[in-house]
Amino acid sequence: MKNQSHTRRFLVDHLATGLSWLAAVLVLIPLLAIFGYLVYRGIGALDWTFFTQIPKPVGEQGGGMANAIVGSGVILGIGSLIGVPLGIGSGVYLAEYGRGRLGDVVRFTADVLNGIPSIVMGIAVYALIVIRQKHFSALAGGFALGIMMVPTIARATEEMLLMVPAALREAALGLGIPKWRTTISISLRTASAGIITGIMLAFARVAGETAPLLFTAFGNSFWNMNPNQPTAALPLQIFTYANSPYDEWHRIAWAGALVLVILIVSAVTAVRVVASRGVLKGSH
Repeated sequence: MKNQSHTRRFLVDHLATGLSWLAAVLVLIPLLAIFGYLVYRGIGALDWTFFTQIPKPVGEQGGGMANAIVGSGVILGIGSLIGVPLGIGSGVYLAEYGRGRLGDVVRFTADVLNGIPSIVMGIAVYALIVIRQKHFSALAGGFALGIMMVPTIARATEEMLLMVPAALREAALGLGIPKWRTTISISLRTASAGIITGIMLAFARVAGETAPLLFTAFGNSFWNMNPNQPTAALPLQIFTYANSPYDEWHRIAWAGALVLVILIVSAVTAVRVVASRGVLKGSH
């Protein structure tokens, strides 16, 4: 009986491990296939001019998306400045103070916002900001993306803070440390790795959004460093080029899609590395 029980546990263990590996491979296959196809279609159009020049007029060869790359950085920076503090603050409230009806309302609102289509968010910001200002702008685009980031970051922050052992909070409070200081110095620091993961998920989600920017940033074929004016962005430029009838623009659109994916992966990886080093130093 003991041998049969041991054999059964051995088989079940290896079966579960094998299924886990199979699930991981099945998740990686679509990602690798998409990235490989982007490299195949877009690598040929990547050159120095792509990163240093603005789009050429119709009929001219060459040109690049330098203005769109910079514009995406500006819009995503504005969105992060709005979405990250609001998301973390909301998550802290939900985890530390949101036990009543108001907390339930905030959770419900966050879940609803998380499920709203991005184009609806773009139309809402268009009505609230663009129409009032009477012009498109990077600020409006960043505001739309920032609001889209809030629910993901808020819920991730709440879940990570709830996983922090209550003993840590009680020990800090027992030493006479105020609750707000305990939340900042103990709870947030302990949960920082998970919170950063939530921020990266939110950032990756909005970085490739096109629909909200069509109604807010609108796009621009030239250099623009004024955040209060229409601004180019990689998703917008890719959308415009992909819908055009010109083969040259199609070629550059594939290159733009490849660069967008690489930039997102690079940004997420860089934040992850820096954050992990900070967590390790904090633990020491």
